Amino acid sequence: MKNLAIARRYAKALLLIGKEDSKADAYREELDGLANLIAREKELDQAISNPLYDTHGRKKVLKAIIEKLDLSKVMTAFLLLLFDKGRFGFIGDINDFYQKLADELKGVARASLVSATEISSGTIEKIRMTLSKKTGKDIILEVEQDPGLIGGIVTRIGDLVLDGSIKTQLLNMRESLKRGESV
Repeated sequence: MKNLAIARRYAKALLLIGKEDSKADAYREELDGLANLIAREKELDQAISNPLYDTHGRKKVLKAIIEKLDLSKVMTAFLLLLFDKGRFGFIGDINDFYQKLADELKGVARASLVSATEISSGTIEKIRMTLSKKTGKDIILEVEQDPGLIGGIVTRIGDLVLDGSIKTQLLNMRESLKRGESV
């Protein structure tokens, strides 16, 4: 839990800088690119984060990556600060928080839609528009299938879950019958 608080604090700090210099989107792309690279390349992550290696050598590796990716001065300073403070290992969590905060800044919300069967693009768009009207935000909808739902859909926006799946309805009906309620 403490690690997430640390990651959130660094993400907020970077976003504040991005708001001040109007480069929040540029920082989003740079941070996301680096975080994804580190997540994909485990050896690279070890070369930078493993305390068994010499600090000077690890920092040299990080500087080489920053130079190769041609990152902005602010991002370079941010990444070197993370390294110096021993927080570079949180880069994935920091990126996750930053992405969410940058979305909020732009009035965008990410939602997931899970359906039992394939849904037409027209229906997906109607659902996206309805969610957009309900939340007052532009919705980015990630769609996936789960035949285990039997039928219906489950939508998540942050902490809000709208579960219209047949599986959940059947489970609720079973619980009602166990309690002796009429269905």
